[in-house]
Amino acid sequence: MNARTLLALGSVNADFQVRIDDTPGSAETLLAHDQRRLSGGKASNAAYIGCTFGCRSVLLACVGDDDLATHALSPLHRAGVDISRVARAEGESTGVSMIMVPPTGKKQIVLATNANDHWPEESIQALQDEIGRTPLPALLSVNYEVPADVVHQAIVMAHHHNIPIVLDPSFPERVEQALLDRITAITPNVAEAKALTGIEVDGPETAARAARRLLDAGVGMACVKLADGGCVLGTGTTLSLIPSCDAEVVDTTGAGDAFTGVLAVALLEGCEPLTAASRAVAAASLAVTAYGSQPSYPARECIEKRVPTLLQHARALDER
Repeated sequence: MNARTLLALGSVNADFQVRIDDTPGSAETLLAHDQRRLSGGKASNAAYIGCTFGCRSVLLACVGDDDLATHALSPLHRAGVDISRVARAEGESTGVSMIMVPPTGKKQIVLATNANDHWPEESIQALQDEIGRTPLPALLSVNYEVPADVVHQAIVMAHHHNIPIVLDPSFPERVEQALLDRITAITPNVAEAKALTGIEVDGPETAARAARRLLDAGVGMACVKLADGGCVLGTGTTLSLIPSCDAEVVDTTGAGDAFTGVLAVALLEGCEPLTAASRAVAAASLAVTAYGSQPSYPARECIEKRVPTLLQHARALDER
């Protein structure tokens, strides 16, 4: 049997992260400490998770022709991610994410997409070829922090080859609604859910309405991530609330990516939707308890210890 392959398509960034002791914007100049240089970006984080969970993990992305490309890719290469399919945009800088983490742990990010939005034409064809020749079992984890036409062609190719697709809908304004019926699972946060459905999500009931609207648009599985760390899961005619886990919030950076990455791996491994979403909630809740994104991601056994409790407390929801 072929090894399970996670294809991670989307943004790759060089992260520059600091802690601050005041609220962002509270002063013209803020003193910072605990500065870190990390690999980041949604595709980068998903690929990292896939690799650490034992999948063949292939990164499909674009970086610049600068030294920041090495900064962004070297940690992934050391972890075992296949970075050979990453394109280089001549004359462009690698994406940069500047992250401030206040005492609350609720990070604020300034993102320069740079090379993420400048894919060479030949690399788009190479992307399609790579998806087309990937043996099953495989899954495509994708986000819209790269050009919409790149995502369009990847989704069409993956769907044609019966490869399931997990979509993180960032940036939501780029999402092509006509493609939603090809999406296996979608993972919006509350702001993205509103942008996609027009529904103001302020709790489980309104999240259930948003999830239903996404299901009606053709998505197979809707996971609306709640502000408290829980999730409303919609599949078929069923809507369920998976509650948040108790967690001391140190840094929320990358927690949403942990959710999507672990969900993708769980579905690739054949988990039922409720179990897969429960693993994702557990992963996100553990990720906020440490500083940084990839360095904070929990081991499989730590996640799986929390799943029985989450399944026990999951409950059915009515739309209101």
